[in-house]
Amino acid sequence: MASSYNAKEEDGHHSGASSGTGLSKNKKPDNTAFKQQRLPAWQPILTAGSVLPAFFVIGLIFIPIGIGLYVTSNNIKEFEIDYTGVSSDSPCYNCAKNFTWNTTEPCVCTVNFTLLQPNVFMYYGLSNFYQNHRRYVKSRDDRQLNGDLSDPSKECEPYRKSGDVSIAPCGAIANSLFNDTLVLYYVDSNNSKIEVPLVKKGIAWWTDKHVKFRNPAGNGNLTLAFRDTAKPVNWAKPVYELDPSDPDNNGFINEDFIVWMRTAALPTFRKLYRIIQKKSGTTPTLPNGNYMLNITYNYPVLSFDGRKRMILSTISWMGGKNPFLGIAYITVGSICFFLGVVLLIIHHKYDNRNTNSN
Repeated sequence: MASSYNAKEEDGHHSGASSGTGLSKNKKPDNTAFKQQRLPAWQPILTAGSVLPAFFVIGLIFIPIGIGLYVTSNNIKEFEIDYTGVSSDSPCYNCAKNFTWNTTEPCVCTVNFTLLQPNVFMYYGLSNFYQNHRRYVKSRDDRQLNGDLSDPSKECEPYRKSGDVSIAPCGAIANSLFNDTLVLYYVDSNNSKIEVPLVKKGIAWWTDKHVKFRNPAGNGNLTLAFRDTAKPVNWAKPVYELDPSDPDNNGFINEDFIVWMRTAALPTFRKLYRIIQKKSGTTPTLPNGNYMLNITYNYPVLSFDGRKRMILSTISWMGGKNPFLGIAYITVGSICFFLGVVLLIIHHKYDNRNTNSN
């Protein structure tokens, strides 16, 4: 019995070993350089001879670039007017005090100013307006904005439907569309007002205008195309009346609407409103002199302590005025150069100490 038991136990031991061997063979990775980790490798060895030059080179490259960007940004001329109407001496005080979202009659105010620099772009600016709020950013329907007027996305709530009728365009972003009207006049020596021509097309990104935003099919008749929809709650007119005089700038492809739908990252922001085309020859785009800004006050902001501005600005090869990039380059370059000097002093000090000890 003992010999029989031992034989069975030995047979079981051999069979288990053989099955374990087979299992290990299945799990063994292929004998390749990649799977066996035999690929040639390179590991940098950080020494004073390699680190110190890197710090100095980065500093010497970044500081001049930063200075160039900062100087270029400062050469951009801007002129800004706050027309919120907070103070009682503001021309727009009465409009700001009495205007609400439910006001039907437009309120018009006029701001006079003197311009000393030629400017070519007109922006409107808002402060304390958080377009970067998570729920606000999601409150839109890109499928609808691309021309599909079927059931709007639930992300548009509570601006998804008016009763049983779908709102077009739906969502909080579209509902809060900036709708102040700004008209600029030049006042000549005879106190005659000459309206400055403002170009309203070409202010939106090409991809937004031709790819992301499209009107629904309706044989060119937007009134017919949007007949089964309702206007947003805070809008005075439906989307197909944003610019009825220009079919290429009406409906979802209206460029003022497209610019607004590209949300800002910070609570204080500006968006392009109009372009003042450069005149031929050496004539300045906007000659020096007195100007008048006529404002149709449609957008209340005092309820959330907001501010409104009109900005006239030139541009450069790097775009509009933005000193941040230049300051960032100068800061990084200065830190690298400073660290290089500190490490060089430490290296020189301890290197001499080690040499003397030897």
